[in-house]
Amino acid sequence: MGNLIAEELLARGERVRIADVWEDPHRNRAMEFVKCDVRDSAAVRAAMVGIDVVHHNAALVPLTKSGKAFSEVNIQGSRIVAEEAGRAKVRSFVHMSSSAIYGCPDDSPIQLTTPTKPVEAYGSSKLAGELAVRQACEQAALPLVVIRPRTILGPGRLGIFQILFDWIRAGVNVYAIGSGNVPFQFVHARDLINAYMLALDHGKPGTYNVGTDRYGTLREALENLIRHARSPSRVRSLPVALTIRSLQTLDMLRLSPLAPWHYLTYHKPFCFDVKHVLDLGWKPRYSNDEMLHESYDEFVASGSQEQPGSEFSPHRKKVKESVLWLLKKIS
Repeated sequence: MGNLIAEELLARGERVRIADVWEDPHRNRAMEFVKCDVRDSAAVRAAMVGIDVVHHNAALVPLTKSGKAFSEVNIQGSRIVAEEAGRAKVRSFVHMSSSAIYGCPDDSPIQLTTPTKPVEAYGSSKLAGELAVRQACEQAALPLVVIRPRTILGPGRLGIFQILFDWIRAGVNVYAIGSGNVPFQFVHARDLINAYMLALDHGKPGTYNVGTDRYGTLREALENLIRHARSPSRVRSLPVALTIRSLQTLDMLRLSPLAPWHYLTYHKPFCFDVKHVLDLGWKPRYSNDEMLHESYDEFVASGSQEQPGSEFSPHRKKVKESVLWLLKKIS
């Protein structure tokens, strides 16, 4: 997301400084780059000089399976960035949170008032990081926009979708945990950017749950993608309890690419009520089907090559199938 946000800001005529552990060799040279680890207070402090708005996107994501490192980056790193932003007296702070903070909510669609109950380490770290940012911004009287996105699709984002797209292209059956007949929502990266730019432009600090307003069930999305790809693949259902237990065991043995956030939640209804974002004047361009079809077409057109910087971003790199390779072979 960071690169797309930087591009959008530059297109709007903003002066852009990127602070990251990795420098994209293909970035627009009009953007300043500062090598910076969010866990390094001095480096973050130096990066804040002369900055008006901080867009904080640095995080370890579920696919990294980072264990204790989730706390270092997603909690401590977020706290450091927010504290240094307050000391630098920036004008606004935008924090990218996660839908994983809700865990497996009892009711859907999810409201801003829905209790946050993460069910795994990544979600817990993102919730604690969000709370740390809120505390730091409150102490500094720093206006804060918090974005909680649904699963993001868009340019340069591959990750676990690489397995799905590869199997459909190969005509292999794909699987849902349970029936898949549950409401399930995605968000396109560019729609996500537009939503939080609106909040920023309107001067409306607050929390925003962001997902497309046009979606159906997970099974429908998969079946529509298969039809779009003209693939002979079918969507097959797996028993919920047995599948989750099996994936937990394989995960512990490091034999599965799936993270707990995936296998503990993807059989549940998961969608946001986005009326509060629509009320800003936001009009998402992409439906679930449109963003999945676009991402699949880009995957095929690229020859499924990894994006530059894949060693630093799990969303840009190919995911090893591990033991799922056996399931692919027998499908």
